[in-house]
Amino acid sequence: MEFNDDAELDTSQVSDQRGIGSGIAWGGGGLGVIGLIIYFVVSQLGGGGDSSSGLGGFDIGQNEQVGASSLAERCRTGADANRDADCRAVAFINSIQSYWTTQLDGYQPAETNFFSGGVQTGCGNASSATGPFYCPADSEVYIDLTFFTELHDRFGAQGGPFVEAYVLSHEYGHHVQHLLGTSDQVGQATGANSGSVRLELQADCFAGAWANHATTTPTQSGKPLITQVTQEDINAALDAAAHIGDDFIQRELGGGEVDTTQFTHGTSAQRQKWFSAGYQTGDPRQCDTFNTNDLG
Repeated sequence: MEFNDDAELDTSQVSDQRGIGSGIAWGGGGLGVIGLIIYFVVSQLGGGGDSSSGLGGFDIGQNEQVGASSLAERCRTGADANRDADCRAVAFINSIQSYWTTQLDGYQPAETNFFSGGVQTGCGNASSATGPFYCPADSEVYIDLTFFTELHDRFGAQGGPFVEAYVLSHEYGHHVQHLLGTSDQVGQATGANSGSVRLELQADCFAGAWANHATTTPTQSGKPLITQVTQEDINAALDAAAHIGDDFIQRELGGGEVDTTQFTHGTSAQRQKWFSAGYQTGDPRQCDTFNTNDLG
């Protein structure tokens, strides 16, 4: 995938808190997001890894910089996103939010917080082991970018820049659900057909819908930030989805047995199915996981 060199980036949508408040213990609740299952598994496996190593993500090349200076100074255009891992995340966030501005009347932008080690949120304190999450109490997204290293090294996903796009667009899917009031109607129950699973699968579908429009969605400069999304990029996102399914995590990283009563996010196949549904149709209206008896 590639970014438009001339398209402008908007770093005001991101707060870089790395180096501030690391070491905060995980606490609080209500984080009905991807991070909960990551937190549970990583905790059982002995912690969240070295969060002081910066992004270290899937695809940082020798010419990319991480945390060298402020985002506003470094991330000005798509050209910066093509060579800098932090700016790449900013570009994804800009594109995702521009898309939802065109799709949802009254869309209210949400800030993404980059943090390292731990962070305070409206939903309580969180550590890096929580994984990426959306907090409905303050309507913000939180991510320790070392998560992408964890997803590759511990979960076995193949990685690639578009995996970052998938994860971020999934979390913004939760923001859309919050704005629509959908998430308020979902309780804490778990299980294969639970509201929690349906919420997560819908967020995957929303991510796919954005991916379909990624190369045509203009940002504030009037130009699309993303000029190319290849089938290889989509395959990488699907691979990541497969490695964070409830069944995969329980079988490969948990005790080896799959307990459907504890499902919160859906199986690997379901996550792939619903991301694909969004991507193939490009229509968020096709993402109604709550009124179907066939989740996949």
